[in-house]
Amino acid sequence: MTSTQRSAEPGTPPAGPDRRLDRRPDRRPDRRPDDVLGGWSLVVTTVVVALVAAVPVAAFSGAAAPLLIGDAGPLVRWGMTLVGVVHDLAAALTVGLLVVAAFLVREGRGTDRRGTAARAALLSVLVWWVSAVVLLVLGFGELAGVPPSSPGYLGDLWANLWDLEILRLAVTEILLVTALLALVSWARTRWALAGSAALALAALVPLAFSGHAGSIVGHETVVTALGLHLLGLTVWVGGLMAIGLLLPVLGPALPDTVRRYSVLAAWSYAAVALSGVLFATVTVGSPANLATSYGAVLLLKVALLGVLGVAGLLQRRTVVARGVDSPARFARLALGELVVMGLAVALGVVLSRTPPPVADPLQVDVALDLTGFPMPPPWALDRTFTTWQVDWLFTLGALLAVGLYVRGMVRLRRRGDSWPVWKLLVWVLGWALFVLVTNGAPAVYGRVLFSMHMVEHMALMMAVPILLVPANAITLALRALPARQDRTLGPREVLLGVVHSRWARFVVNPGVAGLMFFGSLVVFYWSGMLQWALTTHVGHVFMVLHFSLTGFAFVWSLVGTDPGPPKWPAPARVIVLLATLAAHAFFGLSIMQGTWLLAPEFYKTLAVPWVPDLLVDQQLGGTIAWGIGELPTVVLMLMVVMDWMRRDERESVRSDRQADRDHDAELTAYNARLQAMARRDTNRSTS
Repeated sequence: MTSTQRSAEPGTPPAGPDRRLDRRPDRRPDRRPDDVLGGWSLVVTTVVVALVAAVPVAAFSGAAAPLLIGDAGPLVRWGMTLVGVVHDLAAALTVGLLVVAAFLVREGRGTDRRGTAARAALLSVLVWWVSAVVLLVLGFGELAGVPPSSPGYLGDLWANLWDLEILRLAVTEILLVTALLALVSWARTRWALAGSAALALAALVPLAFSGHAGSIVGHETVVTALGLHLLGLTVWVGGLMAIGLLLPVLGPALPDTVRRYSVLAAWSYAAVALSGVLFATVTVGSPANLATSYGAVLLLKVALLGVLGVAGLLQRRTVVARGVDSPARFARLALGELVVMGLAVALGVVLSRTPPPVADPLQVDVALDLTGFPMPPPWALDRTFTTWQVDWLFTLGALLAVGLYVRGMVRLRRRGDSWPVWKLLVWVLGWALFVLVTNGAPAVYGRVLFSMHMVEHMALMMAVPILLVPANAITLALRALPARQDRTLGPREVLLGVVHSRWARFVVNPGVAGLMFFGSLVVFYWSGMLQWALTTHVGHVFMVLHFSLTGFAFVWSLVGTDPGPPKWPAPARVIVLLATLAAHAFFGLSIMQGTWLLAPEFYKTLAVPWVPDLLVDQQLGGTIAWGIGELPTVVLMLMVVMDWMRRDERESVRSDRQADRDHDAELTAYNARLQAMARRDTNRSTS
């Protein structure tokens, strides 16, 4: 589908002028690609400032102090800090270059800005890869308490590469960066660079899970905070470094690029600020702990971020609002901000290696050790709405989804367009149910009870999507988001590209979605994935996201009305739904009647004192999957039938209008064809 065809969605401005507007401002070619080396001075300055600042701060905080027991030596202590600074800045620059090239900067006649950014990103991702490998090697020495020069060091590292979680996460990051290195080596188009940017952001995920990996209490909050921090700081710092590096080739595209980056920077700053609040609730504890070395470094970092926030706000109201008319002036402003950003990155690396004042308890019960949470009190029905354990990752995701939906609805209302209130209601109810399931009793007791785990599973996979799909969030976004007129990728263009992609055409159809719906049940419960999800935070997040997305894709393929891949005929969708219903019933019955225990090692080790028979609880979970899980399926069947009737009614109305316009030409032609056939038959019989 072409870009012109895709822009023909409801409420979409015509896309025809894009090509003309793209070429009009940039008629002169850019400088030679080699001239971009002049922009590297900003990047080099940032790295040098960060490295110089990291040394005294690490010495003050104790991040590089020798350990009393199991010290790996100064090479490991200082290497982890200094290489960590290079690693974080290289990752930020890579993400920034790819984001700027794919989403912020336009191309003109004779320009090669995206190619220049991609070539620079190839160098930065190579530095990222090398520093990640060095951190892996040094990190094993820190874990084992031996210097890298020890005999058999690399052999021991190789033997434990996949057994220790921290090393496994580091290897995962290296593999993702390796794939990114291959992708960036040939990516030059908008979509290829956008895919590279997505992969670069995905490579940051293992870093979020490995930060403070030894912590037990508050681990999920720390991981969420670190994820927000990495996402915000990487896009914020990397974006500014990328624009500074590309200054020699941006030319007339600089004002639009800076304006778009300013919006990203505001969102990034909000993410970083929120992550700081979440961090403080776990790692600081009481205000008295701010007097420690950890608290002092934290306060200094907060002060630097405050300075950056004020500076960004002032520049947004002055420089960005009036338009950037001087690259030299912007370079001076960017240099000042990048120096402070470099200091903030250095403090962040040091802070991640400084022991927090709040330590884990010495006495750890079995439930806390296995799941990261203490054993809940005995289950009772009245605890359904009173038991609560906030999971900030899913709570913030739900709040963001509701906030963006309301913002889109308000934008439509302000320009005079209408949007049904009932769709907002079902959207809010869907996300409220999602928050209840991931934060309330189903999540808390689902960590220790198979039956409550099945309640969580069925709600995520079947109940929540039935509320979210009718809200038509994709249609609302396409109507509310502005269309870019210079052929760059904005949020609307990305959304259109995704829903009309071959990937969506393959995945979001009833056949594949139904197979994924049932197949994921079989794979998840009859393999080691259930125990992985119950004992690790990574597995738990994967479980929630996978079941939610699989359920949404299945429901959308059956009853979704948003723009996207063509819908199957209603009879075919009914057949797929009936087949899936039968398969789902078989799954529930197999667990109900099963005499074997799923994830036996986990449940037997946990030994919940108020669950006398684990197999009975598991069979109860099968009953829930078979009984409660069928109710949403019946609702889906009714929704498919109603959609079938509405489509037939719309087709009938369309045919009637067509007949009124052409005086029933189709029926007249049909009757004429019958008469001609009758005359031919008569002539044959008489002859």
